[in-house]
Amino acid sequence: MAIYHLSIKIISRGKGRSAVAAAAYRAGEQIHNDYDGIVHDYTRKGGVVHTEILLPEHAPGEYTDRAVLWNAVEKIEKAKNSQLAREIELSLPVELAMAQNISLVRDYVKRHFVEQGMCADVCIHDRNDGNPHAHIMLTMRPIEPDGSWGAKSKKEYMLDENGDRITLKSGAFKTRKADATDWNDRGKAEVWRAAWAEHVNALLEQGNHAERIDHRSYVRQGIDQIPTVRLGVAAFQMEKRGITTERGNINRNIAVTNQHLRQLKARIAKLQTWLKEEAINSEPPTLADAITNILSQRTQVGKSDRYQSISNLKSASKMLNFLQENEITDMAGLEEKVKAMYRKQLDIRDKLKPVERRLKMLNEHIRQVDMYLQYKAVYRQYQELKPKKQAAFAEKHRMEIGLFESAERYFKGVINGKTTLPIRAWKTERDKLTNGKSRLTQEYNLLKEEIRTVEQIRQSVRDIMQKEARNTDHTLAQAFDR
Repeated sequence: MAIYHLSIKIISRGKGRSAVAAAAYRAGEQIHNDYDGIVHDYTRKGGVVHTEILLPEHAPGEYTDRAVLWNAVEKIEKAKNSQLAREIELSLPVELAMAQNISLVRDYVKRHFVEQGMCADVCIHDRNDGNPHAHIMLTMRPIEPDGSWGAKSKKEYMLDENGDRITLKSGAFKTRKADATDWNDRGKAEVWRAAWAEHVNALLEQGNHAERIDHRSYVRQGIDQIPTVRLGVAAFQMEKRGITTERGNINRNIAVTNQHLRQLKARIAKLQTWLKEEAINSEPPTLADAITNILSQRTQVGKSDRYQSISNLKSASKMLNFLQENEITDMAGLEEKVKAMYRKQLDIRDKLKPVERRLKMLNEHIRQVDMYLQYKAVYRQYQELKPKKQAAFAEKHRMEIGLFESAERYFKGVINGKTTLPIRAWKTERDKLTNGKSRLTQEYNLLKEEIRTVEQIRQSVRDIMQKEARNTDHTLAQAFDR
């Protein structure tokens, strides 16, 4: 089934990353990094099914060579914290053949990145595990008409209310940095995300596939459902082999919650429809009739008859208690109760959704904490090595270093400049929310039990009406026989 996934990240030297290393890994190639002298060899990497470089107008033709392109990027960027490349990772629809997916990615990249002046390095991975995806590395500097790299930003003079330049005490004019392109605008991410959904859906429709994807969240789409978390490659592979993972368990819990909410909503909707239909009848059976009907039901002659009578008595007693507790004396009162149950279902849903979302976030925070602490010592050892020894160490401990860096990047966007991770606060909040979810689940179960009782009443009323219809038909048949 086609799924929507598109993530945007920055490859930055300030975070210890290299554009050359990233390109070599994604393409499964060996590339020498002229900046630090390290050779990045990923020729043993599997699953790379397609690679290509797409260039904008004015770009030197030699940049079709991956090593030349990214070494040129490393060379032009002088600062220790330079942003080297933007990476877009996106999932490919499994409904399409690989040739179609390659064409799909190529068209998307050309229209939204290359035509805007970026060089694009496209690598498509597929290990036949149901998770085909593409990595798109993009340059962050414009290219001048002469083929040279342009500036990322420029200084512009700040003006006062009269349109005059503002002079500082030093006598210099006040300036500010302005981006040379709009590639870093916040709104661009939304444009790129929406465009990918449009490209995919157009091709799915062309191939008569019913599936569609949407870049918007469930809330923005108006879908009454709690979103699941993305498994990631490692968790996906483990789940496929039958090994349960923390993320898999989160998704399973969310799926069960969504299913229960949908079922509850559907059952209440059926009861509301039934009550509307009963209101049309001139003389619907009373609630007393419904209870009497259950008490009078009998099975075939035999031992089971006694047990059925006991069961009928329990059912009738349960219905009577329900009606008395809720002060329901007629069908109109029952209709009001169903309306109240519907409001209660909406209330439980509205309370559960933010709890599930926050629990999902806290579980991810804590998962990242565990990775951060687990691999911190390995990463520190890697940082303390000299550059020439780092390459071999990084090759041997690629997974640990990658997971630590991933966790570190994650927390920079979470803790908002704080120096410590609020691990205890996260765990305390998670426990509190888990208890709150448990209480909501209890409310849900009580509501479900009430719905089951009303459904029994509905069935009993239907039985009475069917008996009356049969008796009427029998009477009419006797009249005609005479």
